[in-house]
Amino acid sequence: MTDGPVRLHNTATRRKEVFVPRDPSDVRLYLCGPTVYDRAHLGNARPVMVFDVLVRLLREVYGADAVTYVRNFTDVDDKINARAMQRRDAGDPRPLVEIVRAITDETIDWYQADMDALGAVRPDHEPRATDYIPQMVAMIGELIAKGHAYEADGHVLFSVASYPEYGRLSGRSVEDMIAGARVEVAPFKRDPMDFVLWKPAAEDEPGWPSPWSRGRPGWHIECSAMSRELLTPSFDIHGGGNDLMFPHHENEIAQSCCADPGAGFAQVWLHNEMLQVEGKKMSKSLGNFFTVRDLLDRGVPGEVIRFVFLSTHYRKPMDWTEKKAGEAEGILRRWYAQAAQGVDGGAVYQPVLDALYDDLNTPMAMSQVHALSQGDDIATLRATLQFLGLMGEQIPDWAARPEADLSGLADRMLRIREKAMETKDFSEVDRLKAALVEAGVEVRMSRSSVELVPGAGFDPARLEALK
Repeated sequence: MTDGPVRLHNTATRRKEVFVPRDPSDVRLYLCGPTVYDRAHLGNARPVMVFDVLVRLLREVYGADAVTYVRNFTDVDDKINARAMQRRDAGDPRPLVEIVRAITDETIDWYQADMDALGAVRPDHEPRATDYIPQMVAMIGELIAKGHAYEADGHVLFSVASYPEYGRLSGRSVEDMIAGARVEVAPFKRDPMDFVLWKPAAEDEPGWPSPWSRGRPGWHIECSAMSRELLTPSFDIHGGGNDLMFPHHENEIAQSCCADPGAGFAQVWLHNEMLQVEGKKMSKSLGNFFTVRDLLDRGVPGEVIRFVFLSTHYRKPMDWTEKKAGEAEGILRRWYAQAAQGVDGGAVYQPVLDALYDDLNTPMAMSQVHALSQGDDIATLRATLQFLGLMGEQIPDWAARPEADLSGLADRMLRIREKAMETKDFSEVDRLKAALVEAGVEVRMSRSSVELVPGAGFDPARLEALK
């Protein structure tokens, strides 16, 4: 086995390391996927973008058929049941189990369509948790037999005290975790940190038979059982957002290492930082919470969203702004205009690969694409954009539309505003500005000038009515 060119920051060791796969002909990755009860918000897309770049890179290095990528769907969960109960209470006559299935089917379709729009390749396996219940029951039984779990009142709990390495990934002691976490209090727990592997289900809720109760699995055991089944107990890379480091990933490690001692579970742990909107944490209370579909429906192209993601290193907080989206669209239009003149068959630009070899340094990779675009090697530019997921076989339709000349409208806005300053009637200014914004134009006004800048979702066709 030889060292590869890729270096990754391993959360488990807290340092950047040369990535050495267990088997270069069979590189295996697992990404924790969504709980499917609602649309994916913008933050949900970030780990997908990180792993999409990683998978593309590893396939470039080790071969297209040498990499197996798994991303799961959690389709049994309290939030899903709550959403189903809301529909039932609103008049849906179907049994709760059928409503749950309809919600999860619909949400999975939404998720896949949204990630497709961002240029993400589909994983090799997208397991639904409910298809792997027997494997989860078997794994829980093994943990009980080995003294790492216990049954109480139809529940099965993992005994954290039975695994001395618990807390190593997050770097916190059990005492710190108890103090800083909201742990579920239950009379049948032997220790506050013990977590649920199996829980009873209400009569009308989704549930499966087990030696302990008719019930369903806890969240953490799902990923352990699915990765074990699809990737074996030893695989190369596991990851997700850093909000999953504790308790989810910490619990996965404990379960998996106790079920399969010596296997090692995941060799490398990759965690991305969180996302902000206009410099603030995304939240519904601040009014800056939106889904991927919200942006797509507003006319923000998926390639633009992807560009903004790739412009920030995955281990840095990412700030989504309208300004970044507008700039990204302009840059992509220029790149596409060049790439459209070439044909397929070029090689990926080596400086871009070199940047990605260094812990997926996508900002540096994007800078290298910019440098490449200054030359005349169109075949390489085209291949590189395709490799980065920023372009398919053809340039996207939105980029093929010519940009409008906004200078005439800017002069008109300036004249109308000057007149309004005299009459104190700004209604015409407001009307024209609203129409421009509706067409995706950013209106920048100072005391002496008006600047109109095409923004994300710019649609020249909407300007026809203003002429």
